[in-house]
Amino acid sequence: VQLVESGGGSVQAGGSLTLSCRASTPQRCMGWFRQTPGTEREGIAAIYFTTTGTTKYADSVKGRFTISKDNAKSTLYLQMNSLKHEDTAKYYCAARAGDICAVYETLYSYWGQGTQVTVS
Repeated sequence: VQLVESGGGSVQAGGSLTLSCRASTPQRCMGWFRQTPGTEREGIAAIYFTTTGTTKYADSVKGRFTISKDNAKSTLYLQMNSLKHEDTAKYYCAARAGDICAVYETLYSYWGQGTQVTVS
């Protein structure tokens, strides 16, 4: 399974950005994580990609970020609104085949290379 993220960049605080992740073989559950240097990877959103589309969010992004999917394009999205300086991080797409879909890093087997988001 290969995951390729895109859409990162620099944006001013209060702005918006949309990340995309194309999967070579979409898995049951796909999610978004982020990491800043010297910190652990933080799970921020997950979605049942091949079934119900049920979503889950970390409290830190609830109401500002939206995870969505396009099954026909095998693509996962993360719409980020009202961006804050503390949202600056490298954002990763991840996927897992198992039944449980949550924002816990250890659940995921497949990872993209990441895309940088910088909020100034």
